[in-house]
Amino acid sequence: MTRLLIADDEPAPREQLADALALAWPEARIVASAEHGADAWDQWLAHEPDVCFLDIRMPGLSGIDVARRIAGRCPVVFVTAHGDHALQAFDAGAVDYLVKPLDVDRLAQTVARLKQTLQRPAPDAGAVQQLLAQLAGQQRRPAWPDTLQAGVGKEVRLIRVEDVIYCESDSRYTRVVYSDAGKQCEALLRTALKDLLAQLDPARFQQVHRSVVVASAQIASALRDDEGGMLLRLRGSPDTLTVSRPFQGLFKGQ
Repeated sequence: MTRLLIADDEPAPREQLADALALAWPEARIVASAEHGADAWDQWLAHEPDVCFLDIRMPGLSGIDVARRIAGRCPVVFVTAHGDHALQAFDAGAVDYLVKPLDVDRLAQTVARLKQTLQRPAPDAGAVQQLLAQLAGQQRRPAWPDTLQAGVGKEVRLIRVEDVIYCESDSRYTRVVYSDAGKQCEALLRTALKDLLAQLDPARFQQVHRSVVVASAQIASALRDDEGGMLLRLRGSPDTLTVSRPFQGLFKGQ
């Protein structure tokens, strides 16, 4: 059985896509339905589906942002109402596209291509990422914030992003561990980690676990254990961080 994830910030198109897939691909099953990009990425980590259908223009993380985080580990189909000209340059396989409102024949073609793709070895992740990077460069997004506002008792503390060592999910909140004058401190953000991700520059922060994001510059080394697990040692903290299986591929010796 092929497991699918669909994401669209509008309920009607999301339901239309689900109904259309039920007819076009009855042997597949939708294991996750997301309302925005941050939720889509979180659901991908929870379910690791075989194929993702992602609306391109979603608040926070866009469909392209989510696809870049998936990093070629499963085929992605972009769904757009805008007919983005760049989509027409895609070589169907690792990445495909559909235009809203959905055309039944076009969806059938996409499903047929996906079935063939899933039977072949994984595509070149580097080539997929290069294409997605080109698309990401066409997106307009606000500047990355310089500070995060966190609560420490009755105080609202402004934490410089450059001082953040790592962030860890704490239920609906996020624990931020940071350096202040050489001392390790922590504070609580009233934002879920999956939503905070959309505010952090991916060039400066790496997610290494569903519940942990770390500043890339603070990673000193990655250590594998005999059971196939992995731990990170940090430059700015005595703490060690567990790297979950989907992220272990980020750390490969040259």
